[in-house]
Formats: sequence, structure tokens, C-alpha cells
Amino acid sequence: MTEPGARPAETFAEAEDALLSRWPETRLEPSLDRIQAFTEILGDPQRAYRSIHLTGTNGKTSTSRMIDALLRALDLRTGRFTSPHVEKMSERISIDGEPLDDEAFVRAFNDIAPYTHLVDQAEEHPLSFFETVVGMAYAAFADAPVDVAVVEVGMGGSWDATNVIDADVAVVTPIAVDHADYLGGTPVEIAREKAGIIKPGATAVLAQQSAEVAVVLLERAAEVGATVAREGLEFAVVARTAAVGGQVVTLQGLRGRYDDLFIPLYGAHQAQNAVTALAAVEAFVGGEEPLGDDIVRGAFAEITSPGRLEVVRRSPTIVLDAAHNPHGAAATAAALDDSFQFDPIVGVIGVMGDKDAEGLLAAFEPLLSHVVITQNSTDRAMPAERLAVVAREVFGEDRVSVVPRLADAIDAAAAVAEDEGHDALSSGAVLVTGSVVTVGEARVLLGGRK
Repeated sequence: MTEPGARPAETFAEAEDALLSRWPETRLEPSLDRIQAFTEILGDPQRAYRSIHLTGTNGKTSTSRMIDALLRALDLRTGRFTSPHVEKMSERISIDGEPLDDEAFVRAFNDIAPYTHLVDQAEEHPLSFFETVVGMAYAAFADAPVDVAVVEVGMGGSWDATNVIDADVAVVTPIAVDHADYLGGTPVEIAREKAGIIKPGATAVLAQQSAEVAVVLLERAAEVGATVAREGLEFAVVARTAAVGGQVVTLQGLRGRYDDLFIPLYGAHQAQNAVTALAAVEAFVGGEEPLGDDIVRGAFAEITSPGRLEVVRRSPTIVLDAAHNPHGAAATAAALDDSFQFDPIVGVIGVMGDKDAEGLLAAFEPLLSHVVITQNSTDRAMPAERLAVVAREVFGEDRVSVVPRLADAIDAAAAVAEDEGHDALSSGAVLVTGSVVTVGEARVLLGGRK
């Protein structure tokens, strides 16, 4: 294993190994001291460009990809930081809409690696994996250079390592309970942490929230003097209709109305993500004029969001979705019911050990005729047999199978879907879900990477 900062990495695998040898993402120590020390040594690269910062429980990655596409359609050079990755670590750092290739990722790592040990020696705790990758991203964006960075928090807000930026626009996607061990057990507690990305003088673009969460976010905005734009008031989804390959939406933005836009993503939640992204970019650009119908239409038509209701195989259809909490599962279930006519739908579900497995399974229960319980390859995965105990309580004995190896679980589910899909008007399908990691591993197995 490569010692962090010991010598330059020559290959992607060496850079990845050095990063993974640091504190894992799940080991948190609430402080910005290390990342502030790190970015200061690097010359505060995050101050070299403007930025849009995103937090929330679900929808951050899809919304950030939409924001990125709109900004590029306006001829701005973008950097985008997202997490976690679906298949490959370099997905976390994109420039002009494309993840760093292996050579660029190694170069970005080597640019910052000599400075990591200086922070390690000076601070009580060493730089974590996530802090180091954030520093890499911010430095790579400055080196590119980009005009604007679109930055998704890793977890939370106030104490998230990404929060050393002072973003022009702070986006808060819908907040629900997730990461309760780290962020709190109620939406209000979580909202207080996430509200920390709203900075003085910024514009806070708030997706639809529960009343108690909205109060917390509005109080933070008032405290720091931020301008507020709220879904349902200043911007909204006016209409949406399911369509082949996605949906057609009419959106009311901050500057104008955009009619009959095609978005190649499924579900009402993606329409909400789209209007939130639109409002964020309108706020970022400023002024009173709309962005331009052709610009918005062209940007949204090209949107992709890997692992989010992504169809990766036919006969039977296999859909991947990274829902990993009850709120996300409910949105996925509604989107499948809204946009497809699959019957039956067989679930392949593998979750992480710290998640609300019962809530997630309950959200899927009305939709899935059968579930194949499995697990991904990481140490954090909930063992399949443990998850199966919960699944049997939700679905009943007859609707649950246990196949710990993911590849075999997908095959087993496909067989059930084919056997039971007899209706001439519909066919069976497989939904692989429960975790970003589970979906990423399935995507590799099914050849989903483009």
C-alpha cells in the first residue's frame, strides 16, 4: 500500500490505493480545521472561481449534473464534484462534464500529495480520504481553470469538507432522515446541519421541503442575509407527462417559463430536480432575462444520470436505481409506476449496514412482487441473511429469496421476472437498488459503463 504523500503515483491504481489508505468517508470528526489548513497550503484554489453548492438528502447528484449541463450550454467552463462514485473514483471530479481520465486523475493526485503530510503532522487527526479528494478537486478546478464549480456535499453541510467554499448559490434538495448516526434522527436536526452551506449574501435555492424543515432553512437565510427562492413559490414544475425515454415538462423558473421540455429521465422527482437546477442557474447568472428556450431545451435533452432509474438491459428489462433510504425508495417506486408498465417487478436489494432497511423495503413493498436479497462486496454492506430477516417481516416468507452473491442474485431475479411476465401488454423487469455501491457493482457486471 502506498504511504500517503510518500512518493508520486505512477498509475491510477496507485493513486486510488493511497487515497483509500486514509480515514474512510464514514469516519467523521466534525471540524473544518484540516481541510482549511490543506486548502491554505494549496493556495486556496477554491477562491479562484465562482461556485454553486448543493446539499440535501436525495437528488443532489442528478441536480448537479443538470446544473452543470445548463452552465456549459451558456459557454461556461465547469468543474463538478460529486460523491459517492458509482463505478470509479475519478467520477467524483469532472471538468466540462467529463470525469477526469486516469492520467488527469493521477496528475491531480500528484499535485496535492506532497502537501498532505504537512497537514497530517500539524493536526490532531490526519486528512481523511474525503478531505483529500476535495482538495484534489478544488486544485484541479483552479488548474483547468474553470469558470464555475458545481459542488455536492459528501454528508451534511456545516462540517462537510466541501464547505470551505463560499458559494454564490446554495441549493438544498429535499431533506429527509438519512445518516441519522451522524446528522441527527429528525429532519429538523438534519436541516440545521445542511443549512450551514447557506452563506452571507448568497442565494438559497430551496426545493420543496416539509414545513418544519423550511422554517430552519429560512431562519438560516435570514440570519446570514441570503436571498431565498423556493420551489412552489418563486419557481415550480407547471406540468409533466411521462414520455418514451423520459418525460415532457413545463417549468416556471425565476426568470421565465419554459414549455414542453424533454428530459430523458424518469419520475416526478427528476422534474423537481430539473426546475431546482434551472432556478439555481438563473440565480447564478442573475439579471431579469430568461436563459433562452433553445439553451435550456438543448441542455436538458442531453442529461444523463447513471444509476438513477437507468435501463441497462432488455429481455428482461433490468433497471438500476441508487435509492438508499425510504424517501428515495418512495420516489423510485412512484417513478416506476408512473413511467413503465412492468409486471411483475422483481427487486434485487442490497443495503449498507447503517441504513433504515425496514423503511426502504416498506416503500418498495407495494411495487415489487418478489425480492432477491443480496449484498455488495464492501465491509459496510448489511449481510444478506440479516437483511432477509427484515425483508420477510415486510414482504412475507413467500416473496423473499436470499442470494448473497450479487451476480447470482441478478440472474435469479431475471429468471423470476421472465417466468412470471406472461401478460401480452406488459413484461417482467428487475430493479437493482438499495445502495449506490450495489448499483455500481451491478452496472459493472451488466456492462453499463459507457
